[in-house]
Amino acid sequence: MAAPQSSHSQPEKGWLARIKSALCRIVGSPFLLVAIAFAGFGYTNYKFFNPEPQDVCGDLEKGSAPHKACRQNIAEEQFKYGSMNAENDRGIPYPIFYVMPRVFPQCLPGGGVGGYRALGIPWEEGRELPVGFSKRRLGFERVTQTCAVCHAASYRMSIADKPTIVPAGPSHTTHSQEFLRFLACAIKDEDFSLKGMWQEIKREFDLGLDDWAIYALLIPVVKMRIQDQIDGFSWADSEIAPGVKRPDWGPGRDDPMNLTKFFLLNADRRKDMTTGNADFPAIWDLSSREADFVSVDEKKSTRGPHALNFGGETLDPLAVIMDSALGLGAPPGPHFEKQMKEIRAYLQGKKPPPYPLLATVNQDDARAGAALYRRECADCHEAGGRWYGKAVPIEAIGTDRTRFDTWAQEDADGANRVAEEIGVNRRHMVKNIGYVATPLTGLWLKAPYMHNGGIANMKELLTPPSERSPYFWRGCDLYDDENMGFVSRFAKTEPLAERQKTVVGYREARKKGARGETEREEVLLPPHNLHRGFVGAEESAACPSIWLQNSRVPGDGNQGHDYGAWLGETEKRQLIEYLKTL
Repeated sequence: MAAPQSSHSQPEKGWLARIKSALCRIVGSPFLLVAIAFAGFGYTNYKFFNPEPQDVCGDLEKGSAPHKACRQNIAEEQFKYGSMNAENDRGIPYPIFYVMPRVFPQCLPGGGVGGYRALGIPWEEGRELPVGFSKRRLGFERVTQTCAVCHAASYRMSIADKPTIVPAGPSHTTHSQEFLRFLACAIKDEDFSLKGMWQEIKREFDLGLDDWAIYALLIPVVKMRIQDQIDGFSWADSEIAPGVKRPDWGPGRDDPMNLTKFFLLNADRRKDMTTGNADFPAIWDLSSREADFVSVDEKKSTRGPHALNFGGETLDPLAVIMDSALGLGAPPGPHFEKQMKEIRAYLQGKKPPPYPLLATVNQDDARAGAALYRRECADCHEAGGRWYGKAVPIEAIGTDRTRFDTWAQEDADGANRVAEEIGVNRRHMVKNIGYVATPLTGLWLKAPYMHNGGIANMKELLTPPSERSPYFWRGCDLYDDENMGFVSRFAKTEPLAERQKTVVGYREARKKGARGETEREEVLLPPHNLHRGFVGAEESAACPSIWLQNSRVPGDGNQGHDYGAWLGETEKRQLIEYLKTL
């Protein structure tokens, strides 16, 4: 006889059956697949693409004095750290950007001491990123660059001083080319992988298991994206003559018009062997470059927007701002035009800082220097002067014309055409006749001088061209009050500079003789990274990232602009004292 069943067994069996049946219906239902798809899409969008408003003061403790100062100067903070909306195409995940100097110190100048500071990039105390870098969340936090990466000066009046950073000034210490080389070196290393980077990332950031899976996919993608950017700059290491490599940019410079040609116009580097290294310019006090002024020649009021590029290729500062932002990856559109006008408005009101040692300027000398300035300089550099804001003919100025020769009217026409095709409404570019005579406001902080930074300081600029030093060290932010420029000569490294100033290489000219010997022709080679810091010198801690500029290298000439060079020594001293007050 069968055992009697419990009175609860049958209902329980029924519930289990119904639950199983419901689960089967749900699992087999297309609605579940749709729900999973939506959940997956939502998760992917949240983790990878969900945008969040950027707070450029968000890395500072709320309520602190630095945070309050940041909020009170929000336009300036936007200029230094504000997103250009390039994160989707060019953004590097912040954790990867953060740990790269630690994982790949061998890729940085000087063995990586100081991290990104080894590249001469200004960094404000207490901030998460160097000046000129932006962090914005687009799914995850991504790092891109801002206008300030090229336009933020840094100076110290003594070794003991903390650096003072001046937005809209020239970034004369920043090695932008070395930053690109750092990225190129890092992605070639086998440790640019989840295995090589994850422990360092996890040590610094609170990430979950899903993030481990995400970075396993993300790191290879970032590697490919960086490689694409590096490939876009490969022309910078190509040749300008058979066997002669393009000169390095060095700190505080790039090759601006070739950047436009190779990126915007896809120029053929095998045919275009021009080189045009030029200093990052100061872009403060923009209102003085857009205001009306009275022309001495025409005796009438003339609308006079100046070019911000040295060769006068764009006769509208707003157009230069637009082109520069496009080069940083900013996408065109209504927001783009609005943001560019906001940057222009900030720069119109941004004034250069007064000379820090203004109280020590000899007033008698400065008064005498003012008269010399009006006689020697005002025709080009004072509002109402004949050449003020205009391009001085290259034959008249006599400076190194290599930068000028990088650009032709056909390049201007091509750039204008491409701008119109992508929907950017700006004033057209042109081919001008020489280099622009710019305002001298904040002149003390614009060293080294001339378009290519070919002259270290004002004392050298007021020296006859044939007597100027053929080389100097650039990239130091210690100020040289006596010579009106940055410290550029150091006793312990002078012998090294003397040995390196005439670097030569050899290229095969032609075969000769029965045994096929080759005749070798000496050629000048640029001093590629010959010295990235002082070796065993006392100054190493103060100026660890200097670079030798050699006037014998193509494009780095220090000739021309001999105005004031024939004054007496007393008059030169008086003129320099006055120029410090501008």
